[in-house]
Amino acid sequence: MATAAVSLFCRQPLLLFFMFYASRMTVGVWGFCHIAHSTTERRFFRYSSVRFLNRFLFDNSEAMNDSEMDSIPTVLLPKDDFRTVHAAKILGLKNGDTIRAGIVSSEANDGLWTDEATIEWIPEGKVKKPEVLKNGNPPGSLSVQLKKLAPPDGASDQILVSLILALPRPLQLGRMLPMISQMGVDQLILTDAKKVPKEYFGSHLFRKPEKLQDLLIEGLCQAGDVRVPKVRVVRNLGRFLEQDLDMLFPPDEYARAIAHPRRLTDTREPLRLGQIEFPSISPPRIVLAVGPEGGWEEPLELDMFQRHGFQQCTLGKRILRSDCAVVSLLGLAHEVCYDRGHSKI
Repeated sequence: MATAAVSLFCRQPLLLFFMFYASRMTVGVWGFCHIAHSTTERRFFRYSSVRFLNRFLFDNSEAMNDSEMDSIPTVLLPKDDFRTVHAAKILGLKNGDTIRAGIVSSEANDGLWTDEATIEWIPEGKVKKPEVLKNGNPPGSLSVQLKKLAPPDGASDQILVSLILALPRPLQLGRMLPMISQMGVDQLILTDAKKVPKEYFGSHLFRKPEKLQDLLIEGLCQAGDVRVPKVRVVRNLGRFLEQDLDMLFPPDEYARAIAHPRRLTDTREPLRLGQIEFPSISPPRIVLAVGPEGGWEEPLELDMFQRHGFQQCTLGKRILRSDCAVVSLLGLAHEVCYDRGHSKI
């Protein structure tokens, strides 16, 4: 017993060091992955070497037009901006290098993108050369010229899937939003449900909508897209289905599906997503309704959805968490829309 106690005591400093190191790494990864359009807050860049940034994205307010430069929009990023640090530490960019970039969508347009944006380093302080420093730090500010900006090709790359999601726990929602925008969603409806606690609507993501926007853009950086999902928060599901559903998702244009395991009173198996009936209109569009962790309320909510034309579908007998179910269903929905659209060509 004494030997074991001495052994544990001797290993305790190593254990404490590991716990401290792991906590620092965790803070660093999340600090580095956080998205912000324009902020003076310093990030914990030194703790992470990975940043999923397949397209540099900017807000409309960041792009400046210079009449002397043939009206090419230009973005000037400060030295400590996460995109500047990524360009230096991860990509090692040099003056004149080309990057993929874009301006995210807004209410006025569907966004703009280019694969031919060019960068230029602007040295600051004691740094004289416009090149990445030997330690990988940026030499100063980063200027990005957004050459050949164009809107996304809506005809060949439409987002045909929308999502009605019963509001998950705030922490879980923060993890899910980048996944949802990565997968591609046209409209995102965050709604209440019988099993959704009302206090979830007090989340900081709703008190500060820019935080919610940032998480969606984080997913777009990974996906290389510029089209931010249109988000709508619904506090009364029944009223939304009665008053707003047909306006947002006309029944002659959208297939409607509600994901839920087999009901206790059902005598036959629910449909799989590939068996859902679509309107004859092209391109095929679908709106998915995914419930909370405990599922939609039986029979009240399921019957309410079915009265509005939602077809019940399932992913099988396994009980999935909301984040797993959402990603799986969105992937299947995109595949079903693709197959149906190409089968009519």
